[in-house]
Amino acid sequence: MVNDVPDSYRLEHYDYQLPEELIAHVPNERRDASRLLVLDRSRDRLEHRRFEDLGAYLQAGDVLVVNDTRVVPAKLRGAKESGGRVEILVLDPGKDPRLAEREGYLCLIKASKAPRPGSRIRLNDSLGVLVLSPVVEGKAHLRFETPEGLLDLLDRMGETPLPPYIRPESRARSMDDRSAYQTVYAASPGAVAAPTAGLHFTKPLLESLVALGVERVPITLHVGYGTFSPIRTEDVRRHKMHSELIGLSQWAADRIESALKEGRRIIAVGTTVVRTLEWVFERFGGITSYCGPCDHYIYPGYGFKVVNSLITNFHLPRSSLLLLVSAFAGRERILDAYLEAIRSRYRFFSYGDAMLIL
Repeated sequence: MVNDVPDSYRLEHYDYQLPEELIAHVPNERRDASRLLVLDRSRDRLEHRRFEDLGAYLQAGDVLVVNDTRVVPAKLRGAKESGGRVEILVLDPGKDPRLAEREGYLCLIKASKAPRPGSRIRLNDSLGVLVLSPVVEGKAHLRFETPEGLLDLLDRMGETPLPPYIRPESRARSMDDRSAYQTVYAASPGAVAAPTAGLHFTKPLLESLVALGVERVPITLHVGYGTFSPIRTEDVRRHKMHSELIGLSQWAADRIESALKEGRRIIAVGTTVVRTLEWVFERFGGITSYCGPCDHYIYPGYGFKVVNSLITNFHLPRSSLLLLVSAFAGRERILDAYLEAIRSRYRFFSYGDAMLIL
């Protein structure tokens, strides 16, 4: 029963009221001009800064771990054989093409009536998509009948998928989301959503941090559509995370493991980095190279073993991301910080402002 669930595990205790106008539908004109709310846990203090001031809180020897995944323009528009319009979002664009040849790509499908298995969706006069499985909960496996690779097809015809809370009618100016919804260090294509904490970095800011003696180490987690999936269980412990593909090179693992042994700070840029590093440590007892699935779910009560500080955006109420930052800094402290951000008119969610948790 819900009444038997401790407060720290009750979903209703991870809620807050956000004015609609504080949802950011477009990014800042300059990435590092976004605001930065600094939460110092040791002194229980909040400071209001700009993201370009980040270097004031870092020091030589710190390891800044970033997620170098690259957002794929994974949304396509087509038509069924009957003529009905269909919108397709490829959920696993980074899948091994050999495996996709056998079982297809998992896609989210929006249509007035779901296409049947064996039918085709036309993307243009010459290119079709074969429906391999029934549409269940809006998803089905599709095979793209094209001589080029899927990533090339998406690069040529696809649109950048944006979070559902970014509504086109709320965007006052045209946006090139292919570049705006992408970190400046994106390198490994495969994500359908950006690791948004990294959107605030510019190349000059990164160069200034390196000059300070901060070491930048890339890892990869291909952010999936499941990052926006709401928690539907009142007891948050019962929630199940979607699996996402992660990659950690031996070079990156060695840098991070050395820093841990030497007592240097590991600063995670985003919740995806936190989940990757903590999951690898739990599975292998240390940081080592790995490539494979990760479904690590972090909620209050979790004991962090790798990450010392976190750069993150402001997250949706009742979301797994809000639970992760609550686990890192404390539920009441995070909700108080969010209330201060709302009072101070910070911008929220993917294109919004940032937090630094020390």
